[in-house]
Amino acid sequence: MIIGLQSVTHLHIHPHKFHLINSLMITITEKAKDYMRSVSNKAFITLGVKSGGCSGFEYVWGLSTDEGIDHVKWSGPIDDVLLLDPVAEMYVIGSVIDYVTELGGSYLAVKNPTATSQCGCGESFGV
Repeated sequence: MIIGLQSVTHLHIHPHKFHLINSLMITITEKAKDYMRSVSNKAFITLGVKSGGCSGFEYVWGLSTDEGIDHVKWSGPIDDVLLLDPVAEMYVIGSVIDYVTELGGSYLAVKNPTATSQCGCGESFGV
């Protein structure tokens, strides 16, 4: 017995629901949002992942206005400040992005629950 096939033809994903899915994927602290807004000049901060670094993968930060990123099909905005490369989603799901200020400097830190290892500087990770 097949039920509800007609409703599938009328499937519509509401933009606010898409935003909810993205914001559940990554949590951005208020300090990180404030920092991102202050450096982005009304653009979006972008986050991707590429192979490399001392642990296998590294985070790649940028701006939506950077040249050469047109080929990426970015996610919908997360908290109106961050675009995520869909290839990176499986590597950063459940992560928390924070802005950390220490004696040696300040930086965006990704607390990644899927990482099985991480280098000392926090720029690279393994899964």
